[in-house]
Amino acid sequence: MTHSAHEDQDFRALVGDVKPLRRSANRADPGQRRSRPSEAQLARRESAQAELGENNFLSDDFVELVPPFDPLAFRRDGIQQGVVDRLRHGGYPAQSRLHLLRRPLAECRRMLPPFIREAYAHDLRSLLIVHGRGQEIDSPANVLRSYLAKWLVQFDEVQAFASAQQADGGLGATWVMLRKSERARADNRERQQKRRG
Repeated sequence: MTHSAHEDQDFRALVGDVKPLRRSANRADPGQRRSRPSEAQLARRESAQAELGENNFLSDDFVELVPPFDPLAFRRDGIQQGVVDRLRHGGYPAQSRLHLLRRPLAECRRMLPPFIREAYAHDLRSLLIVHGRGQEIDSPANVLRSYLAKWLVQFDEVQAFASAQQADGGLGATWVMLRKSERARADNRERQQKRRG
């Protein structure tokens, strides 16, 4: 392809007074570099991580892997099967959701306790946890799913849990039913007494 002198002049007329960049200056200036964390920031970070680790009662020891196509299900004594069936079919609206999909196991282990505690503190009963499900038994999503089944049983607040139906995430999501808080029970008793009286 040949350029005529006329095309070259047209180009120069369009771009105007442009100067080529120096070879060493052909990079964007990202601004100030972020400074390293101070000793105080590092100490606070380490303290927060230690506190999370100490207060986290969830075991990260060996877990029995749940086959990827087996649904998760659990209910405490005294919880009727009908409640679990209704939970499984999405019969209770999700009052809060936790997305653990593609997160490292250690991060999921840190995120679960505050999620359950906060939901319980706000009198939420029906939760949906999205965690994913792999095709292989040892896939990361299925390992997380297996740990989740182990961890949820360790919470006194959890009455039941069950794998979701396809519309709510299928085997890659789990419905969780929390027990009523003492405050919610007291409110319920008060309402019952008003109805009788």
